[in-house]
Amino acid sequence: MIKFWKKRLKLGTLTENLEFDKELESIKKELKNSIKKRFAGSLAIRMVDSGSCNACEAECNALSNPYYDLERLGIYFVASPRHADIMLLSGLMTFNMTPHVVDAYNQMPEPKWVITLGDCPAGKSIFDNSYATNAPANNYLDIAYHIPGCPPSPKDIIKGLLEFLKEADLNV
Repeated sequence: MIKFWKKRLKLGTLTENLEFDKELESIKKELKNSIKKRFAGSLAIRMVDSGSCNACEAECNALSNPYYDLERLGIYFVASPRHADIMLLSGLMTFNMTPHVVDAYNQMPEPKWVITLGDCPAGKSIFDNSYATNAPANNYLDIAYHIPGCPPSPKDIIKGLLEFLKEADLNV
C-alpha cells in the first residue's frame, strides 16, 4: 500500500487536462462578455426536445454541472418559452411533436432565435426517412444557427453559442 501512495504522490493528479481547461476558460470569458454586452448579462434558453434519443439533452445537462457552470456566465435554462430569448431545439421533429414545437416558438417573445442542436433537426440522422418524422426543422422554423454533432460535446455547445452570438444579427 505504501508503494501505491508513493507512486500516486509522485505522479500527481492525472485526470486534469490543463490545456483544455485554459481553452474552456477563454471561451467562457468571451461568452460572458458577449452576453453582458448584447443581453444585459442574462440569456434565457428554452430547451425543446422534438423527438430525440436524449443524448443532446444529457450533454446540455452537463452544462449545469460545476465544471461548465453556465449560470455563472449568465445563461439560464428556463421552463417556459414565454421567458426565453433562444429556443435550443434537439431531435427529429417527429410528426406528433411538430405542432407543439411551433406553438412553443410562437409563445416566445420577440426578438427570438432558434438554434438547432445535433444532427437530427438538420435532417442528417439515420431516422430521417421514417414515416413519423417531419425533418428538417427549417421547414417549420426560422433557424438562426446550427450546432453540429451526434451529440455535440458540452464544449461544442458552448463554442456554438459563442459563434451564434458573434455571427447573428442581434438587434437587442
